[in-house]
Amino acid sequence: MPGTYDHKPWLNTYPEWLPSAFTGSYETLLDKFDRAAAQHPDAPCIYYFEKVITFDEVAWMARSFAVALTELGFDQGDRILFVLQNIPQAVICSLAVWMRGGIVVPVNPMYTAKDLAHLLADSGAGIILCDDALYEKTVAAAAADRKVLTTSALDLIGHGQPMPEQLAGSSKLRFSATFDLMDMIDRCRDKPLTPHRAAAEELAYLVYTSGTTGPPKGAMISHANIDHNCKVYEMAVQLDVSDVIWGVAPLFHITGIVAHQAIAFHLGVPLVLHNRFNPADALRLIQTHQVTFTVASITVYIALLNHPDIQSFDLSRFQKAYSGGAPVSPGTVQKFKEVMGITIYNVYGLTESASPATITPLGMTGPVDEASGALSVGLIIPGVEAWVVNVDEQGQEMPVGQEGELVLRGPSIIRGYWQKPEASAKAIIDGRFFTGDVAKIDAQGWCYIVDRKKDLINVSGFKVWPRDVEDVLYQHPAVREAAVVGIPDSYRGETVKAFVSLVEGCRDKVTPETLIQFCKERLAAYKYPRIVEILDEVPKTMTGKVLRRELRNR
Repeated sequence: MPGTYDHKPWLNTYPEWLPSAFTGSYETLLDKFDRAAAQHPDAPCIYYFEKVITFDEVAWMARSFAVALTELGFDQGDRILFVLQNIPQAVICSLAVWMRGGIVVPVNPMYTAKDLAHLLADSGAGIILCDDALYEKTVAAAAADRKVLTTSALDLIGHGQPMPEQLAGSSKLRFSATFDLMDMIDRCRDKPLTPHRAAAEELAYLVYTSGTTGPPKGAMISHANIDHNCKVYEMAVQLDVSDVIWGVAPLFHITGIVAHQAIAFHLGVPLVLHNRFNPADALRLIQTHQVTFTVASITVYIALLNHPDIQSFDLSRFQKAYSGGAPVSPGTVQKFKEVMGITIYNVYGLTESASPATITPLGMTGPVDEASGALSVGLIIPGVEAWVVNVDEQGQEMPVGQEGELVLRGPSIIRGYWQKPEASAKAIIDGRFFTGDVAKIDAQGWCYIVDRKKDLINVSGFKVWPRDVEDVLYQHPAVREAAVVGIPDSYRGETVKAFVSLVEGCRDKVTPETLIQFCKERLAAYKYPRIVEILDEVPKTMTGKVLRRELRNR
C-alpha cells in the first residue's frame, strides 16, 4: 500500500512506541524554552566556550531585546535577517523575535553582498542582525535602507574567561550607522513586555535552501514542523535531561536549528557553542562539558579523527554521534569505532523536512546495500509516510527495493516556499513533497540514498549516479574526498569526471591514471570516470554538501 512500510524495526527497539505519540498537539519553541526556564532558571542553558549562561540570563536578555525590537517597529509576521556564527546571540535573539510574533531568517555568514541583497529582497526582512566583523565586509553594501544591528563574538565570552585562540587578536567593532545589540539589551532591561503567544502552526523560520542546484528558496518552517522532529530525536536517540548538546552544525542550517537549538529547548539541557568549528576547541569542549549528542557532517568527524592529540581527550560520554548532509561510508564508521570508540549513526533530512526524514535509532546497526556498498541512512521517521516513485514518470510507485525519487508526507514537511507559489506547487503535490533525492527502501523499511535526481549523468543513454562512482573511489586508501559530475561529451552526450582530494602524503604517489584504472576494474564500462582531477579540497558548503554546480562550471 502506498506510503506504508514495515514498522517492525521501530517496534523491536521501542516496544512502548505507538503512532499516537506523534499525533497529539504541538507547541512552539518559545513554549519549550519558557517551560525549561521556569523549571530550572539557574541551570546552564548555553556553554559558550568556557562561559556558562543560565536559562534565567538567556530569558532576561531575550525579553529585553524583544522590547528593543518593539521600539524599532518590529511586529507580528515581520522578518529579521540573522548573519551570525554559532554564538549565544543567535539563540537569545531568536527567542526575542518569537516573543514579538516574528520570523527568523538565518543566513550563511559566508554569503557575499550580492547574496545577502537577494535574500533581503526575497524575504522582505526590514532588520539585519550581523556579526560586527561582517558589517563593512558584506552587510553594509547589501543593507540599503534596512536597520542594521551588530554584535560581537566577544560580547558574551565573560570577564575572566580565557580568550579562545580562534578569537585572539579580534576586537569589538562599533559603527555610526548601526545599533549595538548589547547596548539595546542593557537599555531595555527593566522595561515591561507582553510576549506574543504564537500558535504552533505559525512560522518560526524562513530557512533558505543551500542553492547547490539553483537559486535559494525560503522554506517556510513552522514551530509544529520542528516540534514533531524534536520528538523524533528524543525517541530515536534516547535523549533525556542528562544529555548535553554540541552545537557544531551552523545555526543558520536546519540541522543546527532542530538538532541543536530546538532539542536543547525541548529537553531543557545545555547547548555547547564555540563560534566557528575548530577541532582543538571542539575536542576540549566536548571533554570539559561532557557532551553526549550531536549531528555533524562527516567532514567534522574526520577533522576530529585527524587531530594529532585525539587520544589524549576523554570522549567517553560522547556516544550519541550522528552524521548527515553528506554520504558516510561503512569504512569511515568502522575506523571511528576502532580509533575513538564512537559509533557514528546515520540521519538524513532536508530543509523542507525540518531536518530528519530518516534516522538510525541509537543502538541499531544500519545495513549496507549489497549492490552499491552504501550505508543505510536509517528508517523513515515516525508519523511520516514515504513513497519511492519513478524518476521519469512522477507519481508511479516503484516496487520495494527499487530506486526512484523519494516522496514524503507528514507533520514535519513544510507548507511551501516563501513567495514562490509555482515552485511550491511543483515540489509539494497533495501534501506530498518530492525531494529530488533518488532512494530505495527495502522490505524492512531501511532507506538508502542513491543520489540527487538532478545529478544523474546520461552516458550514451545509460544512467550513471555519481554516488555509485564515488563509493568506489572511497575504497581506494589514498582518497580522502570524492565528487563526481557529468560533463559534456560530443560522442557520449555526457562523460563521467571525478574530482578527488587525497590523504596527506599521497599527492606524489597517486596519479589520475591510477584512480581511473582502479575504477575501471570495479565498474561497468560506461560508469568509470574518463577524467580524474586531483584537488587540495573538494568544494563544499559549510554543512558539508559537495558543490557539484561549481565543479561542473570548472
